[in-house]
Amino acid sequence: MKYHIITLGCKVNQYESEVMAELLDQAGYIKAESYNDSDICIVNSCTVTATADAKNRKYIHRIRRENPNSIIILCGCMPQAAGADDFDFSECDIVMGNTARRDIISLLDEFLLTRQPIVRIDSHEKNEGFEPMQIKAFNERTRACIKIEDGCNRFCTYCIIPYARGRVRSKPLDVIRQEARELADNGFKEVVLVGINLSAYGQEDDLNVYDAVKAVCEIDGIERVRLGSIEPERMTGDILLKLSGEGKFCPHFHLSLQAGCDSTLKRMHRHYDTAEYARIVADIRRLFDNPAITTDVMVGFVGETDEDFEASVDFCDRIGFAKTHVFPYSRRHGTVADRMNGHIPEQEKHKRADIMIAHTLDCQRRFMQSQVGLTEPVLFETKSKDGFMEGYTKNYTKIRVKDSAIESGKIYDVRIKEAFDDYCIGELL
Repeated sequence: MKYHIITLGCKVNQYESEVMAELLDQAGYIKAESYNDSDICIVNSCTVTATADAKNRKYIHRIRRENPNSIIILCGCMPQAAGADDFDFSECDIVMGNTARRDIISLLDEFLLTRQPIVRIDSHEKNEGFEPMQIKAFNERTRACIKIEDGCNRFCTYCIIPYARGRVRSKPLDVIRQEARELADNGFKEVVLVGINLSAYGQEDDLNVYDAVKAVCEIDGIERVRLGSIEPERMTGDILLKLSGEGKFCPHFHLSLQAGCDSTLKRMHRHYDTAEYARIVADIRRLFDNPAITTDVMVGFVGETDEDFEASVDFCDRIGFAKTHVFPYSRRHGTVADRMNGHIPEQEKHKRADIMIAHTLDCQRRFMQSQVGLTEPVLFETKSKDGFMEGYTKNYTKIRVKDSAIESGKIYDVRIKEAFDDYCIGELL
């Protein structure tokens, strides 16, 4: 039987889809290129916003309409957050929460035997351990993710994820080393460490994210180690100093901001203010050579006044992010913010998003221009349709070079000659 996995949401979901794919491959199932060509279609869902939930439902409806005989499996954060009683799962054959991924083969066996719908959504436990999971490969040829942390203890007022993912728990260091070693043996040069609240790694065992980075940097064959999206919490000067001493560590920090206004951050129940965030950015720029700092910014949060929004724009201008993901606040049922007074009209939220995007694009252009004239090592990955080889510097600047001598999966020194909005053109030395 053939399977196809549709992965929605974050890099943690991408990693978990790879785990399920390896389990299915080992059990004799065959990967299909599309859901129309599959006997089993798995929707690994995201539930971070109401829009994400709507996208999950859209995929399920489409699959059932276009491939009515397929076995549809819904897994991931949406069913875990919704629970067994709050969502119509009638179009799905198997529904799994975030605690049942490794049971996918036994659940498939049960369904194939009985042809009766299965719903397996177990609650997260207070002291549950890190779910055993490792991968040997990844869908990209040169870069692989390792999930090292799950869960979040922060309960931001807009966020449902602590209910979908449970409390913070971390992958043991020896398991991280073993997984990185197998990925290196399979030809991967770069590893990205990911988690739901990545900077909380190890807090239950008196460890921190540097310990995980160091463990992977020690593996022969791995030439680059970078972090996925991180929260400002626990990114102390001491941790940043230690990270700066690791030669394989990539100085790209996707440091989640959400708002550049202290009163908005307080309503969001974020655990920092703009002064602390600016201090972390200053430490990064002092300790690392040519770092890139990227972020996420939400506009139109509940109660955000014109003055609050202007403060957020000004703060983003002062920081000067290399790239910013800007998005309007989306109400999420079940969160504290959904019940708060002062919701902003949709038209105003999108107007503010347009203004913020214009400002952050100017910052992005200035950052890209600052790379011109530098010589940087680039890990090349793919060839574009117009004949350019494309890859990334250590600070995750996209580089395009037209040179037939370049091989995918190898690192070359490149002189950056020209900057565009989201990539640079370079030449081999």
